[in-house]
Amino acid sequence: MSSVQTLQAAYAALANDDPSVLFGAMAPDIQWHQAQGNPLADRNPYTGPQAVGEGVFGRLLAAIDGFTAVPGQFVDGGDGVIVLGRYGGTMKHNGATLDAPFCHVWHFEGDRIVSFQQFTDTAQWARLMP
Repeated sequence: MSSVQTLQAAYAALANDDPSVLFGAMAPDIQWHQAQGNPLADRNPYTGPQAVGEGVFGRLLAAIDGFTAVPGQFVDGGDGVIVLGRYGGTMKHNGATLDAPFCHVWHFEGDRIVSFQQFTDTAQWARLMP
């Protein structure tokens, strides 16, 4: 499976509340970076799948109902893949709607994701996250 195919499968699985494809593709020492200014960037870099699961996904799901990351375009650079899309969801603490663009930059070594960098509307995230 190519890097793009791996990510297409991962985003599709996430849309069905199944993070196993994404986490299964992560290298044990993945370096995960949330966008600077995003409240979830406070622990950058997240190293390893457990840190990503607890520090990013756990916190997202605790704060946002119906969280989505919907890809719109995949840019295949071989070992590097850029994914453009939109985040969505409803903030649990106040009912506000998250609707923010994203750019995800993924780097692979072989069939494993070794790094992730997020770019998004951090002003919106900072305004909405508790």
